[in-house]
Amino acid sequence: MPLQRRLPKRGFNNIFKKVYAIVNVQDLERFAADTRIDREALIAAGLVSKSDDLVKVLGNGELKHALTLAVDKVSGSARQKIEAVGGRIEE
Repeated sequence: MPLQRRLPKRGFNNIFKKVYAIVNVQDLERFAADTRIDREALIAAGLVSKSDDLVKVLGNGELKHALTLAVDKVSGSARQKIEAVGGRIEE
């Protein structure tokens, strides 16, 4: 058998990979108006399961009231929807 088939195959694991917990704009409707939402508030609400993950907000859904978000990353469409109703984003 050739050497290349005898040697074990190993994959590549990127140790610098960032893992984001995904939260959609429609999931933020459950919070009261004019509240500050950070990672701890999302964990308490059950939207994020791990406290060590980074949080990213995606723009799926609609938002009816203003919120202040303190998250790690926000998509462009989510930023437009949040700022359209008078919300703020702190990254």
